[in-house]
Amino acid sequence: MINLRITPPWIHLAARRVLLNSLSAVAAGILTGTSAVAQQGQSAPTFADDVAPIIYEKCVECHRPGSIAPMSLIEYDVVRAFAPIIKERVVDRKMPPFFIDKTIGVQGFKDDRSLSDAEIDTLVRWVDGGGLQGDLANLPPVPVFEEQVAWTLEDEMGRPPDVIIPIPEPFTVPAGGPNWWMTFVSDTGLTEDRWIKAFETKPSADGYPVVHHATTSMRFPEGGGGFLSEYALGKTADINPPGTGQLIKAGTELVWNIHYAAATDGTDHTDRTQLGLWLLPPGEEPENELIRSHMADNEDLDIAGGQANARTDGYEYIEENIRITAFQPHLHNLGTRQCLEVIYQDNRRQTLSCADWDFGWHIAYNYEEEVQPLIPKGSMIHVTSWYNNSQSNPWAGDSRNWVGFGQRSTDEMAFSWISYYELTDEEFEEAVEERRNQAMTNSE
Repeated sequence: MINLRITPPWIHLAARRVLLNSLSAVAAGILTGTSAVAQQGQSAPTFADDVAPIIYEKCVECHRPGSIAPMSLIEYDVVRAFAPIIKERVVDRKMPPFFIDKTIGVQGFKDDRSLSDAEIDTLVRWVDGGGLQGDLANLPPVPVFEEQVAWTLEDEMGRPPDVIIPIPEPFTVPAGGPNWWMTFVSDTGLTEDRWIKAFETKPSADGYPVVHHATTSMRFPEGGGGFLSEYALGKTADINPPGTGQLIKAGTELVWNIHYAAATDGTDHTDRTQLGLWLLPPGEEPENELIRSHMADNEDLDIAGGQANARTDGYEYIEENIRITAFQPHLHNLGTRQCLEVIYQDNRRQTLSCADWDFGWHIAYNYEEEVQPLIPKGSMIHVTSWYNNSQSNPWAGDSRNWVGFGQRSTDEMAFSWISYYELTDEEFEEAVEERRNQAMTNSE
């Protein structure tokens, strides 16, 4: 899975969040001047030589003209003006958005956009050293991006989608209207069984501000089918891990569930969301069928008004041996953090991953192959989630109100999207043995 393919469905939400945090940072007076660096006897980094390479690699995919962020960070003058905010956001690891806790659980993730400690240190020393410009002749080239309406996986996959499936008709969300939960059914047009390598959900250009989430399921002609894709704020594309895929049969119908919410700009918006599929070559089958499902759901939520650290727990029994390839928390506006744990049959407990939560970024954390958790059948998946329904959370609405489970963003949810594939007992033992040998080799 690929978890951070940026397109602008939620510019209104992201901008509000960033700007609110920005104002708080400025008010706090983060910029400290040149004294800290001078006292340490270090030479201050410069924008041209030290800072621009970091920002161009990790930040300007969003922070550029016409993209989702409220300001561009390409030009020195703008970056210097926002230096206090940049320092505050990177020190708190709020930006770039990759919120996995690196002090606990399994470590080793694909598409890790977070800054290293050395990169954070460079940015902090640049701010504390006065935000020096340096020789602009030393600037790295400014990255060039495709237009926002392009398929974000097209370059990586080397071609446009093999199949593009839109919702049947455009849908208009009126200004000031209520939340809508719409079900649509689309014909895929497939005439033979195929395996899916990657997929991307893309609201139409006018529809981006009103598409809250979009999920799809497959309905096979002979009955059955299964879950296929999930799109939400800050997440648009998935690439299945090597050796895995999802079967889509000839004549399959695609069943959409789309949550629409009126835009904050006070105007009508018309959407025609599409799903793009990249397929394995005809006749090719993967070694394993990848499964995506939400696990350890807890719908018995009881979050009192004013409660700043509410906790919920959900559990799911694992009937087959599985290899987990990705963990993606799912909460709503009040969510602050989620942890994924496995409870083994002998009552041992192991924390797999924890991640802080921001509703503007639905990030799938994809494990590197050599650390993908191996879970024996008979184990229990345990998901713990935390919420802040107090005045300290600006997204709590009226924090005097009780909040429970529901579909609206002002309601709450508690589960994890888990990507995995099943293993036979023999395959599981082979994978465990390979992991043991790997550990022994690394320790030598």
